[in-house]
Formats: sequence, structure tokens, C-alpha cells
Amino acid sequence: MSLFQDIQNYTPENEQEARDREVMLQFMSHSRDYLNRSNMIAHFSASTWTVNKERTKTLMAYHNLYDSWAWLGGHADGEEDLGAVALRELREETGVTHAALVSREIFSLEILTVDGHIKRGAYVPSHLHLNVTYLAEADEQDPLTVNEAENQAVAWWSLEDALKVSKEAWMVEHIYKKLAEKCRRWHLSA
Repeated sequence: MSLFQDIQNYTPENEQEARDREVMLQFMSHSRDYLNRSNMIAHFSASTWTVNKERTKTLMAYHNLYDSWAWLGGHADGEEDLGAVALRELREETGVTHAALVSREIFSLEILTVDGHIKRGAYVPSHLHLNVTYLAEADEQDPLTVNEAENQAVAWWSLEDALKVSKEAWMVEHIYKKLAEKCRRWHLSA
């Protein structure tokens, strides 16, 4: 199935996801380079909400750009298999070796704003990340490593504490709370 079909078939969790899904599909219908950073208006990214086997903790990195604890992810950079992108970014950003997507199905959708910033000595203008999130599971015993180009620290947090340590109020209120709650519901029904 194509990324377009995956997004089209995704059942939104709430109004935010429904509206963001609609905008993503419209953007994909009108833009050819939505998978590449060369599209400086908007492009796809992929994230993981990474949990331990018991689904009681999530793995986060202290992200340099956002100066906050955050989930893990990165740019599609031309790759349509965003699940593979999300898993690769999880491993690159944390060093975990025993990690896998719980499902190839989309766990969450969100459009995220990215403020203008300097990256590798060049200015990157403000833009949107059309983000697809996957639920991943990692081994809490795996040694963690810091990818200094992107983050300052990596740690496991309880789902409750993850909502407290992030400095990004909008992300906590609209994204992380949703993901933690969805993870709890999924765990109870599994």
C-alpha cells in the first residue's frame, strides 16, 4: 500500500488528526516533492512513540533544536516507507538495537510547525512537518547512546513523567498526552 493509501485508510483519533489527515492528503495531491526537505513549505517526517515491553515507559531524547525532551524521529528524505524511517531514526538517535514497530499501521498523525533555525551552518526557514507516528517497542535493557549531532541525552520516562519533562507545552497537551493515552488503551485491550 502507498503512503497516500495508508493515510487515507487511517481512522483519526480526534479532530486534530482528522483535520491534519485532510490537509496531508490534499497536500500530497497537489505536490510532487512532499517526501523531501527541498520542499521548504512542508514535507513528511516520521516519529516513534517508543515504549518498553510493559507499555509503562517511553524512550525520549533531549533534543538540541527544541531544547526539550522529545519523542524520536526524522525526515523522510525521499523514503515513502515512513515506518522504516521511524525505526531507523529511533536506532540512530538512541543506540537501541532491540527495537521493532509494534505494527506497520499508523499510530498517530500530526502536522507540526518548525521554527526557522540554523542547521549545518545554513538557515532553514520555518516550515511544516507532515508527521506520521508509529508505535515502537524497545528493550529497556539496551544500552543507550547519545547522538550528539541531534541530542544531549536519552532516557526512559514513565508515561506520566514524560508529560512533565518536556518543555514544549503544545506538544505535551496535543500530542504526547494523546499518544500516552492511546498507548494505555491499546495495552488494556491487547
